[in-house]
Amino acid sequence: MKIAAAQIQPVKGNILKNIENHNILISAAVDHHVDMIIFPELSITGYEPELAAQLSIHYEDSVLDIFQKTADENNIHITVGMPTKSDDRLCISSIIFQPERKREVYSKRNLFPTETSVFSKGDSFCQLEIAQNKISLAICYDLSDPLHSQEAHQIGSNIYTASVLNSVNGIDEDLIKLSNIAAKYHMHVVMANFIGESGGYECAGQSSLWSKNGSLLGQLNSQNKGIIILDTDNEQVEKIYIN
Repeated sequence: MKIAAAQIQPVKGNILKNIENHNILISAAVDHHVDMIIFPELSITGYEPELAAQLSIHYEDSVLDIFQKTADENNIHITVGMPTKSDDRLCISSIIFQPERKREVYSKRNLFPTETSVFSKGDSFCQLEIAQNKISLAICYDLSDPLHSQEAHQIGSNIYTASVLNSVNGIDEDLIKLSNIAAKYHMHVVMANFIGESGGYECAGQSSLWSKNGSLLGQLNSQNKGIIILDTDNEQVEKIYIN
């Protein structure tokens, strides 16, 4: 299968503009016959904890219907980042759109210490099956909990995806962690990150792909929007930058 990580520059709190920017990258993925594209953490709003409560939606909200339409029409799987609300819980979530299927949601299970006063932890794990591959989803700090990637391995995942906000100060440590996850569990690993500024952080870009032995297969730069695509059958990598 072909799986892509999207690297975007979020517009603070502007849901409609961010959806428009997502659609540009999704169109590029469709043109390159991608089966699945993942976006960074809270990609639809930017990483803005102080705005999350007012921007949050139920994961089935119609504002995101365009992604289901695109998934159905182009046979592509899409995950986008959004603060979601359910009852009295506010979560950091990946909303998952699959062709001709009801949308799903995965909520971050491991919160960074600064997030615990705003958000609630998710209580489930997420594994998708696409083109005979099993793909586990992680959101940022999930990858720092060894039990998260261990569970992905135990349930048979061969691809591990991380939707992150990684700053210029934190990127190097997480690149090492993701490489180690790939090598330890013999999984392809895919990481999608922001560029620009979000939540007071200078985002590092460098969205990346790793082989099953932990070697870096490809990486975007730290300045430009785009997608990086992995063909898991032959480990060929494509980079597409968007002006």
